Amino acid sequence: MVGVWAVMAGAVGAVVGAAQWPSFCCDLACASGYGVDLWTCTMQGELMRERLRRTLCATLLLGATVTGCGSGGDSKVGTPAVSVGTTAAPTASATPDPQAAQKAAVLKAYRQMTTAQAAAYRTASEKEADLQRYATLEALGKIRLDLARMKEAGMVVRGEVGHDPKVTSLDLNAQTPKATLSDCIDLSKYQTYDLRAKKVIPLPTAQPLRYVATAKAERWSGRWMVTDIDTQGGSAC
Repeated sequence: MVGVWAVMAGAVGAVVGAAQWPSFCCDLACASGYGVDLWTCTMQGELMRERLRRTLCATLLLGATVTGCGSGGDSKVGTPAVSVGTTAAPTASATPDPQAAQKAAVLKAYRQMTTAQAAAYRTASEKEADLQRYATLEALGKIRLDLARMKEAGMVVRGEVGHDPKVTSLDLNAQTPKATLSDCIDLSKYQTYDLRAKKVIPLPTAQPLRYVATAKAERWSGRWMVTDIDTQGGSAC
């Protein structure tokens, strides 16, 4: 009979509240005619307090970190927990290239020369191409030889030649600063056109569409000039 009483009284105690449990327990027991002593009521009250305390802790844990929710001691609601993540160490910035400005100037001069070269090849003439502004005598001589052969054969260039130049070496301490370039030539949009036959001449089957060409440049009177070009073709790129 005591077991049935404990179940019924426990349910009622959850409604009445743990603080009123001992007196309510004894009053209800006497009114019901059950012989329940004060010690039993007191123990049931302590059990109910523990249940309510755990329920409160579980509820508070949904929104904040609660301290003091162990099996002993009074419940203490702490401040919400703050997650302190590990701050990633800032990545070291790349060391600036002290030669970056000069490399950019070399590339600019080379691109200007190739633009003027392409304009000359479209008409097989250096007129109005202003090649002398960007190329010195040796490089200019090779371009002029190409133009002479193209004019004799009645050929011009259609489309365009792709370029992807990079400065591979730079010597600013030399009496005349020097630079070497590597350029990936792209012939995928290049065409040789026969003006007399009025047709496109296909590239040789053995000709790679992308290959490495090289060039040299020097700084004369504060400006970079292309001094030599080798477009015969190196490795594929």
